[in-house]
Amino acid sequence: MTLKAYQNTQQITENSRETEYRLFGQVTGALISAQREGRTGGPLGEVVDWNRKMWRLLAADCLDDHNKLPDGIRANIVSLSLFVTRYSRDVLRKGASLDPLIEINRSIMQGLQGTA
Repeated sequence: MTLKAYQNTQQITENSRETEYRLFGQVTGALISAQREGRTGGPLGEVVDWNRKMWRLLAADCLDDHNKLPDGIRANIVSLSLFVTRYSRDVLRKGASLDPLIEINRSIMQGLQGTA
């Protein structure tokens, strides 16, 4: 099966919650790998930026009037996105730990699985 056929099948069979969980898993896995490997500079920046972009997209979606999530949840996601953006700067400029970013993502993943 070609990659394109796999992606098409995945899009048909996967609901949005599963897609979000998979994305969080990929980004969080990359953060964990970066932490384990002690990445710095550009390689660390790429992973942190990927996480930041994901959160920025989630916040933009929550700011859309067509979003069906309850207002409180939408506000919390936007707040988390702002925190992720600020804290990511500390990671890149001050060498802060990736643990808070990883833990936030894991908590969201638990919620997406319904285990929070």
